[in-house]
Amino acid sequence: VQLQASGGGLVQAGDSLRLSCAASGRTFGDYAMGWFRQAPGKEREFVAGINWSGSITYYADSVKGRFTISRDNAKNTVFLQMNSLKPGDTALYYCAANSLATPVRATYYYWGQGTQVTVSS
Repeated sequence: VQLQASGGGLVQAGDSLRLSCAASGRTFGDYAMGWFRQAPGKEREFVAGINWSGSITYYADSVKGRFTISRDNAKNTVFLQMNSLKPGDTALYYCAANSLATPVRATYYYWGQGTQVTVSS
């Protein structure tokens, strides 16, 4: 499956952004989806995940209560609504696909190209 992330940008602390990840190539509804991020000099870390139907979501503690992951299988798209953004959220954000809903990066085998989110203080 091919993944195309979009929606990143430069915002101020406290603002909101909505990332999108459009999928093509295979049946999107067969896959669990995840969002990861990587800041300069740091490892890529899990942000949020959602199972194939959207009935189960899970988040990193650092974003819980501020970010919301959702999906629209009819449109082959997964979203990440990011509210109350902080400078610490600055990173390149990636979407990824997996057969199982898991926060473990190594288990994801399809990755998008990343979209940059920069939060100024």
